[in-house]
Amino acid sequence: MRKLDGKVALVTGSGRGIGREVALQLAAYGARLVVNDLDATPAEEVIAEIRDAGGEAVACVGSVTAADFADRFVETAVKNYGGIDIIINNAGYTWDNVIQKMTDEQWYAIIDCHMTAPFRILRAAQPVISAAAKKEAAEGREVFRKIVNISSSSAGGNAGQANYSAAKAGILGLTKTLAKEWGRLKVNVNAVAFGHIETRLTVPFAGKESSTVNIDGRDIKVGISEQLVEASKSMIPLGRPGKPQEAAGTVVLLCLPEGDYVSGQTLYCGGGPGPKF
Repeated sequence: MRKLDGKVALVTGSGRGIGREVALQLAAYGARLVVNDLDATPAEEVIAEIRDAGGEAVACVGSVTAADFADRFVETAVKNYGGIDIIINNAGYTWDNVIQKMTDEQWYAIIDCHMTAPFRILRAAQPVISAAAKKEAAEGREVFRKIVNISSSSAGGNAGQANYSAAKAGILGLTKTLAKEWGRLKVNVNAVAFGHIETRLTVPFAGKESSTVNIDGRDIKVGISEQLVEASKSMIPLGRPGKPQEAAGTVVLLCLPEGDYVSGQTLYCGGGPGPKF
């Protein structure tokens, strides 16, 4: 069922993990994708998979925190497809520490990725969305567009994550604000807050040794100790962490026409009742 036929969807961090699954699922519904990743190779692999399945996709490679990224991202969509219908602010990572040991660099790196980057992208997209909405209104047509911002259960507070928790709580405020500002433009602005989802950032490790990923030239430790993984499972009513495909399905759910009258909401995807935000 191609309920998003011809729609133009921009997904940050869509070369890997949850973002990759979001891009593939949106494409399966008929959307045309702008795929983003820090590196060209994973982005091109996703594009190839979408094209092999008969879909359309182009890349906008680079860090979402770069000063010129938001404009490039929006321009890629407009240049290749003529507009914007869906934006998924998904790119992110964690860089944890207790507050007395957290550096300014750690704080701003996470705030810039999870808060500033979505703000810039949505700001850059506003003139494009506004112009299209005004044209459609003048023609007597009601066309809905979708924004889904990714938050986390950590928005309710999590020890060792002052930067990440603050950013993920802040994105909920941004979501509610834009739901009010952009309602007149027929834009549904919602958020999805993830619980424990299995990705390369949450892979379990034994002992004290975790793996690292390179993000913007920094080697960032990733993963969760096996003890914490087991503790997490015991607190999830469904008994296990979520899969990237399941997390992506929650995001896509909010992009379908069935959600045209839902805006300013946060949907928790964590295998059970979520925290109160």
